Amino acid sequence: MTTATIDQSSTGSVDTTAPTRPAPAPIPFSRVLRVELTKMFNTRSGFWLMASIAAAGVIATASVVIFAPDKDLTYDNFGAAIGVPMTILLPIMAVLSVTSEWTQRSGLTTFTLIPHRGRVIRSKMVVSMALGAVSIGVALAIGALGNIVGSAIAGVDTVWDISGQQIGYLVLANVLNLLIGFTLGVLIRNSPGAIVGFFVYSFVLPTLSMLLANSQSWWDNAQPWLDFNFAQGALYDGGLTATEWGQLGTSAMIWLVAPLALGLWLVRRSEVK
Repeated sequence: MTTATIDQSSTGSVDTTAPTRPAPAPIPFSRVLRVELTKMFNTRSGFWLMASIAAAGVIATASVVIFAPDKDLTYDNFGAAIGVPMTILLPIMAVLSVTSEWTQRSGLTTFTLIPHRGRVIRSKMVVSMALGAVSIGVALAIGALGNIVGSAIAGVDTVWDISGQQIGYLVLANVLNLLIGFTLGVLIRNSPGAIVGFFVYSFVLPTLSMLLANSQSWWDNAQPWLDFNFAQGALYDGGLTATEWGQLGTSAMIWLVAPLALGLWLVRRSEVK
């Protein structure tokens, strides 16, 4: 037989209220960032994708040293060679950071532990942008080393023809390109579909836009304002005028901000299985 103690106040009333358990503290955003950063490396595909970014920088740099004429051994050419694989690998990294939750069926666990889906997607965006910026910095450092070594082997002067401002524009261009991949991942939420969508955006649409601009004067005038790929080209050239900044912002609203907002709305309302 068990006995229970009942507290009674001086007025004779009985207190039957059960003690309340304090609500657990919310998961801090810094912890969510650490988890998402870990998830970028703890799978085979994630690890080798990140490793391939560094490897692509080494291969591109070595190719310039081996095959480029002596007069073309400049930091600008090394940066251009490295930029080609970066424009492909970084957006794919951003795509996989989002779509893995649905492709690998880990979304149910993730969104159960963190019901606020917006925080999860926001953390993935921050981590992707940070890794993208760091990857570009590492690639440019590899290119700088290749510029020194290549000019020493060829016996020519080392040419540093990229300013700090141009490097900043280059980083911005690649981060914007990365965000296009991230946006497609949020919209489509399927790895093959989002990757195919990115290649269509990057290689098919620019060609069609160029052909249309050559044949239609109205599109030739509107292209800088409506074609995000075209507007980004000024960043790779190393400088933007006030008008070009306006064109970049306007086209980004169409191709980046609006689709990302739609994707976030769909993510917060879609069923996770």
